[in-house]
Amino acid sequence: MSDGRQPSEASTPTGSGEVTRLLRIAGEGDPHALEEVFPLVYAELQRIARGQLGRERAGHTLQPTALVNEAYLKLVQRPPEGTADRGHFLGIAARAMRQVLVDHARASSAAKRGGGAASVTLNEELAGFSTDPEELLALDEALDRLDALEPRLRRVVELRWFAGLQDEEIAGVLGVTRRTVQRDWAKARAWLHRELSDGPLPGPDAAEAG
Repeated sequence: MSDGRQPSEASTPTGSGEVTRLLRIAGEGDPHALEEVFPLVYAELQRIARGQLGRERAGHTLQPTALVNEAYLKLVQRPPEGTADRGHFLGIAARAMRQVLVDHARASSAAKRGGGAASVTLNEELAGFSTDPEELLALDEALDRLDALEPRLRRVVELRWFAGLQDEEIAGVLGVTRRTVQRDWAKARAWLHRELSDGPLPGPDAAEAG
């Protein structure tokens, strides 16, 4: 990254074992190891960035490469602790990208805030969510509230929706079963739907009773 060259998206990434090894070294305090991870997962980071920007309003000023680079700078400035493997790192990178988008949304909405909370409609898979600045901020605030209630549910949302990981990968990152991930996703989805559509505000456990 320091030489200004962008890794080729078409390049074949090194296996997850190498990424895990470098993340372990980075966790031990080597500042260069994280830089070595970046090109190995660059194609996946681009995929995540395209997915997140695909939900943004038309004409967004950020492009996938810029979003990846801004998220990378956040991670380098504040290296993540306890990053165990590729899936865990991609989840953290996805969160950093979302924070970049939230920062941009907050800046563009600063003059318009105070007009009431945005009402957001989420379909069953959350894929129909259109993240204009007000909606993106509303979702970010809802995820913070969910984190205060059940942190693992927030992680499932981030890893599945924002990072695009499969249930098996999420289970490995969180150290739970695939069935638990599916149950958590259903609970989180139902809670966010209620929270963001101005309905009742039950705790996540209410999703099981609904």
